[in-house]
Amino acid sequence: MIKAENVSKRFGRYEAVKGVHVHVKKGSIYGLLGSNGAGKTTLLKILSGIIQADQGVPEIEGESIFEMPDVKKRVLFIPDHPYFFHQTSLLQMASFYEAVYDQWNSERFRQLYEHFALDPNAKLSRMSKGMQRQAAFILTLSAMPDVLILDEPFDGLDPVVRQQVKNLIIQDVSSREMTVIVSSHNLREMEDFCDAVGVMHKGSVLYERELEELKTDISKLQVAFKKLPDESFLAGMDVIHHEKRGRVLTCIVRGTEGDIDRYVRSYEPAIYDVLPLTLEEIFTYEMGSVGYEIRNLIV
Repeated sequence: MIKAENVSKRFGRYEAVKGVHVHVKKGSIYGLLGSNGAGKTTLLKILSGIIQADQGVPEIEGESIFEMPDVKKRVLFIPDHPYFFHQTSLLQMASFYEAVYDQWNSERFRQLYEHFALDPNAKLSRMSKGMQRQAAFILTLSAMPDVLILDEPFDGLDPVVRQQVKNLIIQDVSSREMTVIVSSHNLREMEDFCDAVGVMHKGSVLYERELEELKTDISKLQVAFKKLPDESFLAGMDVIHHEKRGRVLTCIVRGTEGDIDRYVRSYEPAIYDVLPLTLEEIFTYEMGSVGYEIRNLIV
């Protein structure tokens, strides 16, 4: 269990993280989503013990993280741009990881670099972005972390390697109850990967929900009437977004499907469909409700 209560961080006058509450279940994959500049990377660095919060103390299994070597040995963080020591090879970096992380698995390291066909003696600085990203995952997963924190982790990986890496992570979650926190702007990818999500905006976490619960709590309706009802129809639901095209009314609505169904049918619609929403659509409409919406740009 990872817990952060009322965590804040300020850089000069800029408050990057504002009173954030985060709860991540052990052995789960938690997706941290949000707008650009929402404070996701800062929060991930706080949760991994890289920087100290000004307020609040994040904990892993009840233990604080910052400047706690025994706890940090069980936590690994892959940033947006992986870092390696200057002029080192994959094998040299592996020696460093082995000296630092007690759970290092040399056999797994060998299997992984052979599987991904990386030369362990090649200089990492001469590798492509995608190969460097693979090297970071090889080192990290060979260290057998209890907690894995990822910031935009799949950038630069081709679709085949991306799926292989995701499968390895899921295996560790399933077999060892490794806990994962991942931040990504690729919401379609997160939809098939995460168990729960938290959404950040302007330094705050707007909400965190189980992914299945989130999907069942918001619906997309398409309704057509022989005669359109007055505005009381929309007023009777928690409508996030709506648009009308001819006689067809499309609504994005919060609430349980059963309650919505009974309400809509009470108006005797001529056509009524409930359509599935993707995580990307849910994110877009939810962010629109707090003023972060798609606007047409004319230049």
